[in-house]
Amino acid sequence: MKKMSMLLVACMLVLGALSGCGNSESSKEKENKLVVYSPNSEEIIKTIIPMFEKQTGITVELVTAGTGEIIKRLQSEKQNPYADVMFGGSMAGYRENKALYEPYVSPNDQDLIEGHRNTTGFATPYISDGSVLLVNKNLVGDIKIEGYADLLNPKLKGKIASADPASSSSAFAQLTNMLKAMGGDYESEQGWNYVSELVKNLDGKIASGSGAVHKSVADGEYVVGLTYEDPASTYVRNGAPVEVVYPKEGAVFLDAASGIVKGAPHMDNAKKFIDFILSQEAQDAFGTQLTNRPLRKDAKLGDYMTPYSKINMIDEDTDYVSEHKSKIVEKYTDVFTSVK
Repeated sequence: MKKMSMLLVACMLVLGALSGCGNSESSKEKENKLVVYSPNSEEIIKTIIPMFEKQTGITVELVTAGTGEIIKRLQSEKQNPYADVMFGGSMAGYRENKALYEPYVSPNDQDLIEGHRNTTGFATPYISDGSVLLVNKNLVGDIKIEGYADLLNPKLKGKIASADPASSSSAFAQLTNMLKAMGGDYESEQGWNYVSELVKNLDGKIASGSGAVHKSVADGEYVVGLTYEDPASTYVRNGAPVEVVYPKEGAVFLDAASGIVKGAPHMDNAKKFIDFILSQEAQDAFGTQLTNRPLRKDAKLGDYMTPYSKINMIDEDTDYVSEHKSKIVEKYTDVFTSVK
């Protein structure tokens, strides 16, 4: 009996040791994991995520979906978070859902350019995209296009590609950009008079979406398009007969951000990810391998990207625009309808 009892104790000790090993392995796996929710493009994902995994040894579980869907999922998981990081999305979206994110400012934040740092305490800007004009060099001829004012040239009537600000985020960004650049603010009569004149020159032609704008210019259907820098620079990089023009009156650059989910299961790894996307290696990749504009002061840019120093950049009042978006869209719709 005593012999059996000793044998039983020995077995229990062995099982306990094995169980301890199992827990240790599980804990190790947990430490080396990161769950990322992202609305980013496949090109960004395929470039940045493997770089992070290689540098840190952390395995990333990736869930991709639209921004709205991700926000809904984060809200539903709020009491028991599954994700660690949201990678991508506008700063406005983060501000509107601040309760979903953990406070964190990366030490690398100090290396970003002025005006594009983490001022919220929880949303980290890492790239920026600007409103630009994409010009087809084969079609433009001797028409001067250096900024918004040039789009009122009668020679361009019906030859300007633009999407609807009510349904396209890039078209809405263009609208608020031109209101600020041409009128000084979002309610000035001067700014809205410009919009009215531009709408007349569109000649009733509205693209089906933001993608149709830059594609139609690159394909030679329109002389110029109101679009954004990322796809426009891609055409330049790939040798298309187009030129990116930054409005001389001023171009607004809006940041994409990343944030740590409140109560993230892998908090330390989440902080490492935020640090990484602001690192020299990642920021150089954004500027030279991708067509996204990095925010680090010393980041490298491909020759298809225009340096910040050559762009007249103006700031958007993001709080005002976010709060009054429906009002701005409604006024644009009234202008468009009255002009037609």
